[in-house]
Amino acid sequence: MNLATAQQRRRLEEKAMEGGLLTAATLMENAGRALAEAVYRFALGHELEGPYARRLPGSPGTGAVRSCRSGVHTISNSGEVRPWAILTGKGRNGGDGLAAARHLALLGVPARIVYSAPPEQLDEEAVRQRRLLHKLPAALQPDEQVYEPGAIDWNGFGGIVDALLGTGTVSGPLREPVASLIREANGSGLPIVSADLPSGVEPDTGAVSDPCIQASATVAFGLAKIGLAQYPGVGMAGDVLVAPIGASLDAAALGLPAVHMLSERVLRNALGEEPDDRRQADSNKGTYGHVLTAAGSRLMSGAGLLCATAALRSGAGLVTWALPDRMAEAVIGLRPELMLAALNDGGSGGWQEVDPVELASAAAEMDSLVLGPGLGKLPPGWLRRLWEALPESLPLVLDADALNHLAAEKDFASWPRRQGGVVLTPHPGEMSRLTGWSTPEVQRNRIEAARRYASGHGVTLVLKGVRTVIAAPDGTCFVNPTGNAGMATGGTGDVLAGIIGSLLAQGKSPAAAAALGVWRHGAAGDRAAAVRRFPASLIAGDLIEHL
Repeated sequence: MNLATAQQRRRLEEKAMEGGLLTAATLMENAGRALAEAVYRFALGHELEGPYARRLPGSPGTGAVRSCRSGVHTISNSGEVRPWAILTGKGRNGGDGLAAARHLALLGVPARIVYSAPPEQLDEEAVRQRRLLHKLPAALQPDEQVYEPGAIDWNGFGGIVDALLGTGTVSGPLREPVASLIREANGSGLPIVSADLPSGVEPDTGAVSDPCIQASATVAFGLAKIGLAQYPGVGMAGDVLVAPIGASLDAAALGLPAVHMLSERVLRNALGEEPDDRRQADSNKGTYGHVLTAAGSRLMSGAGLLCATAALRSGAGLVTWALPDRMAEAVIGLRPELMLAALNDGGSGGWQEVDPVELASAAAEMDSLVLGPGLGKLPPGWLRRLWEALPESLPLVLDADALNHLAAEKDFASWPRRQGGVVLTPHPGEMSRLTGWSTPEVQRNRIEAARRYASGHGVTLVLKGVRTVIAAPDGTCFVNPTGNAGMATGGTGDVLAGIIGSLLAQGKSPAAAAALGVWRHGAAGDRAAAVRRFPASLIAGDLIEHL
C-alpha cells in the first residue's frame, strides 16, 4: 500500500481530473460517501473494514473503537442512533464532512453541523455540498451552528466527525477557534472519526500540533498520508482505513519514487519476496550462502554472538564469526553451529590491531559481510582500507560501531560505489552523526532523512526505531509496521544486522534484504512479546528464537 505527501496527493488528483472523467465535485462526493459508510458501520458497532475501504497495515485501533461497538455512546436508551457532530472547517476537508453528513442522513444517522467559521467563508466545493445538503427533505436536514466556545452540549451526541483541517494542517500551534473546538472534542469522551487525517497531524511527517484531534478512526482518501505511518501521528489516528475515491492514485504516475507501507502484499508485489522461507527439496547448505560477521569485542562479545546466531536462524547455509584471535579463543563452543575466523590482533585482544586487509581476505570467498556490532573503536582510515580491499561484488551490512567510524569519514559520498550493495542500519543517534542533523530533526523527518542519505551515497539505509524506514538508492522507501516497544532493549539491532546479512548471502537485493529483514525482525518481536507476560521482559535472544 502506497503512502503519499499532501502535495503528491493533490498532484495525483489533478492528473486524474485532466482527462475530464473526474471532477473535484466527484472526488469530494466519493470521499464523503466513504466517510459516511465508515461512520455508519462504526455507529452500529460493525467491523470498520469493508468492501469500500482497506485497513492500513499496522493500524493500531483504539479503546474508543471498542467502546463505540459496545453501544456506550451511539445508541440512546430508547434504541435510537444518537446524532453525530460534524466538525466542519472552511476548506475541502469541511466539504468532505458536509458530503458525509448528507449520506449519513440517507443512512438514518442524524447529524449536526458545527462550523468552525461562518458558512460564508466556505470553500467553493464545500458551498456546493452545503447546497446539496439543504435539498434533503426537511425531516432529514441536519441542524447547523457556528462554533462558540462552551456552547455545545456534547452529551447528546453519539460521536464526532473531524472534518476541520485534514491535509491543511501546518506545523505550529493551531489558531482559534479551531484549537478550542479540538480541545472540547477531545474532552467530550466521544469516539471521533477523522476525514483523511486527524486535524493537527502534519501530513508529510506525522508531527502533531497542540492541540491535535485524538481520533478513534481515520478514513484516508485515495492514499494514506505519510503522517499516518509515522509517530507521533500514528498515535493520534486510531484505526486507519484507506478508501478509494475514484482516481487511480499511484506515485509512479508522476514519475516519483514510491513510499510503501510494508505488508505481505507489498513484499510480494513490489519486491518479489515471500514473507516466509520457501526451500527447494534438493538444496544444500551451499545453496543458501555463507555469511561472515565481524562483530564483538572483549567487553561486548554478546553483540557478536547475537548477530552471528541471527544470521544462522535467518536461513544462511553457513556463518563464520570473525574475531581478534584472543577473543576467538574465549568464545569457542558458545554456538557449535558457528565457524570462527581468528584474526591477528598483535596480542591486544581488540580490533584496533587487526589488519583490515586480513579481514578482507577472510571475506573473499563469502557471500556477505556484516560489520560493526560490538566492534569498539577503530583507528582512522581503517574502514576505508577495508572498503578498498574487499571484493567489489561482496554485499555489506554496516551497523553500530562501523557506522560511527563511517560518520567520521567526511568524504564517504565520494567513495567508490560497491557492485554488491551496502546496507546501513543506523538508529536515530547514529543517523544524526551520519547526516549532521540533530536527532530531533532526524525524528521529525525520518523518511526524508533516510531517502536523502540513501540517494546521495548510493546505499540502502535502514533508519531504525518505531516504524522503521527503509530507503533504497533510487529513492523508493518502505515503512515497517511490525514490532513493538518490548524490542527497545540492547542487542535487538545486532539481531537485525545478522538477519539482513543472511538474506544478502542468500542472493536477495539490498533493498529486498533490508525490507524483508526488518519485517521479519519486527514480526519475531511480536511473536516473542505475545508469549511473554510483560512486553518489557523481552530480550534480544527472544527474537532469535521466534524467527
